[in-house]
Amino acid sequence: MPEFHNAGLRLDYLDEGDASAPAIVLVHGFASNMRVNWIDPGWVETLTHAGYRVVAFDHRGHGGSDKPHDQAAYAPEAMVGDLVALTDKLGIGRAALFGYSMGARVSAFAGLLHPRRFPVLVFGGLGIGLVEGVGDWDPIAEALRAPSLDVVTHERGRMFRAFADRTGSDRLALAACIATSRRELTEAEVGTLAQPTLIGVGTRDDIAGSGARLGALMPKAEVFDIANRDHMLAVGDRTFKAAVVEFLARNREAFAG
Repeated sequence: MPEFHNAGLRLDYLDEGDASAPAIVLVHGFASNMRVNWIDPGWVETLTHAGYRVVAFDHRGHGGSDKPHDQAAYAPEAMVGDLVALTDKLGIGRAALFGYSMGARVSAFAGLLHPRRFPVLVFGGLGIGLVEGVGDWDPIAEALRAPSLDVVTHERGRMFRAFADRTGSDRLALAACIATSRRELTEAEVGTLAQPTLIGVGTRDDIAGSGARLGALMPKAEVFDIANRDHMLAVGDRTFKAAVVEFLARNREAFAG
């Protein structure tokens, strides 16, 4: 994978499709990476075939990127800085952002801080949890620090620990990430996200919170219910892919050029 650097960290990325096409940056979720979130579920192929330049990267603390154990490294503004550094490196002045779960949270902060650079947003796997939080993550941090999965009894902790083990993640980096990356936005802040935004949440997702409630706070939001999908399975759903492609096509001019 090619790499870029920001704030002293080395991060892996990919850049696929026609370099002159409108760009979309894919921002993966917690404990995942660009392969698990975007390549294997077919998103890179789907979006390049739809005529977009597709950029994705491994967050700090994830995948092949550097993995600091300092909690301060995972403040949302720091993670947005990686997005900006990557688009600067690639000469991309405007891009759509598509974030899933934690990636949607990072994308929301990026949309607030850089609305002209990121004029179209897609949030997957995150609804009103952007404002109200997505539950108690301390047991997940404990599960990540535990010596083995066998001693973890918390249900959601077991789910994320098993996922982290399966993806070969640095568990201490992920535990540090949890501490600061999950900071919420206020309703007022969300209300200033004036970009066209698609919010997709699985109907069986017990983490994200209501997509409809989040969408009601935003002036140009659309909500897509991903039928019969939970938090882990919604990302690769074919109906969600179709909805995203259709939404991007309608808003293509906003991020072209």
